[in-house]
Amino acid sequence: MNIVFSYSLGNKNVSTTFKDNFSNEDFSAKVLLDEKQNYKRLKVSIVPMAELEIYELKVVFHYSFKDSHKIFVNGYQSWTDSREFSVNEKLRTISKLAAPVVKKYQLDKYGDYTFKKYSRKIGDFHGYTYSYIRQGKNLELIGSLSEKSGYTIIEEKVKNNEITIYKECKGHCINSEYEAFDIILTKGSESEVFDTYFSLMNIKKPSCKPMTGWTSWYNYYQNINEDIILENLNNYKALEQKIEIFQIDDGYQTAVGDWLSIDGAKFSRGMKHIADSIKACGFKAGIWLAPFVCETNSEIFKEKKHWILKDEKGEMVFGGSNWSKFYALDIYNKEVRDYIKEVFSVVLNYWGYDMVKLDFLYAVCLVPRKDKTRGQIMTEAMEFLRECVGDKLILGCGVPLGPAFGKVDYCRIGCDVGLDWNDKPYMRLLHRERVSTLNAITNAIGRRQLNGRAFLNDPDVFLLREDNIMLTDTQRETLSRVNSIFGSLIFTSDNIKKYDDKKQLMFNHVMNLKDKVINSVEELKTGFLEVRYSVDDKYYLALINLSEFDMYYRNSFKLNEVFLDREDNASVDDNNLLVKPYECRVFILDNI
Repeated sequence: MNIVFSYSLGNKNVSTTFKDNFSNEDFSAKVLLDEKQNYKRLKVSIVPMAELEIYELKVVFHYSFKDSHKIFVNGYQSWTDSREFSVNEKLRTISKLAAPVVKKYQLDKYGDYTFKKYSRKIGDFHGYTYSYIRQGKNLELIGSLSEKSGYTIIEEKVKNNEITIYKECKGHCINSEYEAFDIILTKGSESEVFDTYFSLMNIKKPSCKPMTGWTSWYNYYQNINEDIILENLNNYKALEQKIEIFQIDDGYQTAVGDWLSIDGAKFSRGMKHIADSIKACGFKAGIWLAPFVCETNSEIFKEKKHWILKDEKGEMVFGGSNWSKFYALDIYNKEVRDYIKEVFSVVLNYWGYDMVKLDFLYAVCLVPRKDKTRGQIMTEAMEFLRECVGDKLILGCGVPLGPAFGKVDYCRIGCDVGLDWNDKPYMRLLHRERVSTLNAITNAIGRRQLNGRAFLNDPDVFLLREDNIMLTDTQRETLSRVNSIFGSLIFTSDNIKKYDDKKQLMFNHVMNLKDKVINSVEELKTGFLEVRYSVDDKYYLALINLSEFDMYYRNSFKLNEVFLDREDNASVDDNNLLVKPYECRVFILDNI
C-alpha cells in the first residue's frame, strides 16, 4: 500500500509517497491501520505546518483480479447507473458525439463529468463511497465510513491489478488537521460485509416502515390540478387494498424555487386543503420539492440573484436543463438558509404534509469552495435538511448516496422509470443519469444492500396501465415484480379507476408489501439473473431476464409458479425453464 499526497505551498509544488506515519517540513501524516478479525480499517490524516492546497490525495494498493470477478460500481448519485460489471466490460460515459447536446442542455451537471475524468479502457472502473469485488458468494468490500472530508472515489484498474482510493479534494486548502480517509476493507458473505460496514458507520437502522403509495408524476407530470388530485384520491380511498401515502409531485408551484407561490389556476384552495383532504382519507400526505435550485422563470432568480451559487469566475452555476433551465442556490448564504427553513415550516407545520420528496439535491455541491470539498458541502447540506424537517419523513432523490446515509428515511436508488423500456438509441449516448426503465430496474437490484441499512430503498414507480405508456405487458409486469421484491417504498402513478379486474388483482399483489429477505442474487448470463428470497416461512426463486434474448434455466427443484394476475399457482415440471425477453418468472420452492 502506498499513500500519495501532492500539494502546493506558496510557489512550491510537492508530491510525496509514504506508507506509515510521515513528516517533512510542510506537513505530518497520521496513518493508522487497525486490523481486526473480520476487517481492516485505515485512517489517514494530514496535519499541515502552514496552509496547503491539495492537488491529489490517494491510497494505492495491488489487487490480483481474476476473469471470474464481478466488480460493483456505485454511481455518483441516485440516478447514476450502478451494478456489477465483469472485468471485460468498461464504464460508459457521455459520448464525444453528444458534446453539442451536452453543452446546450447542461447534461454534464447531472453526474460527475465536470470533475472526474473517465477512462475508456476495458476493465477500468470508478465509483463512489463503496465498492466490492465478488467471487461467487464471497465479497471483498471497500467502503468509506465518512464523506465529510470529500467524496471517496474507488477506482479499479483490472489490467494493472491495482485499486486506487481517491479523496475528491483537488484545490482544497487546509490549515488544520484534515481527516482524509476512514476506510474499511472486509471479506465475507454479502450480508456479513454490509452489516460490518454499516455497523462501523454507527448508522442506526431506519425506524420508518415500508410504505405503498401513489404519486402524480409518472402519469400527469406537471399537468396536475386540484380536480385530478382529488379524483385519484377518492379512487384510492375506495380500494380494499389500502395504500399508506399519497404524494403530490412537481406542478403545484408557479415556478421551481418559488415553493410558497401556488398556481391558483390549478389549486384554487391551496396546498393545505390538499393535505387535509389526503389525511381525511387515512393516508399520509407527501409533497415534492427541490430545495437547492431555482429555475430561470422563478421570482427568486429574477429578484435574488445574490442567492445563486457562483463558480470561481463569479459566474452563476447552472444545475441542468429541466424546466426553463435552473441554477443552484448557495446554502452558505444566510438568506438562502432562512428561506429554506421558512419553506419547510410552512409545508410541514402549516400545510401539514407528512413527507417531503427532496429532489435534485446534487446541485448544492456542483462547485467546491476553497475551504470545503464537494463531499463536505453535500454532507452539511443533508444535515441541514434533516434539521429543517425534524421528525417528519424525507424521501431523498437525485442525491449522492454516501452523504444521505442515515440522513433520509427513504431514498431513490435509481433513475426515473420511463414510459418505454430503455429510451431511444441516440439517448443512450448521453449521461448515465438519463430516464430508463431498464436502468431503474438494474439499480434496484444493484443497490439492494442499502435497503434497511442506510435508509429504505425507493426503486421508483411501477406502472400497470394501458394508456399513456409504451411498455409492453411483460415489461410492466417485470418492473412491478422487481420493485415488489427489492423495494420498500412502492409507488404507482396510475389512475386506478381505469383498471380492469386483471389489472386490479395485479395491483393488489404488488401493493401487498411484505418484508422480504434477499438470500442471493446471481447473474447467470448477461442480463439474466437468479434471485432467491424469502417471505415469512416461504422461499422463492425469481428468474429475471432483462435481455432481448430467450434464456433457459436448468432446474432440479419442485416448483410452483406464482402469477400476478391469478390467485392460484401452477406446478411446473419442466427441467429447462424458458424465460422470454424482459420477462420475470417467480416460483415457490417447496423442497426447502
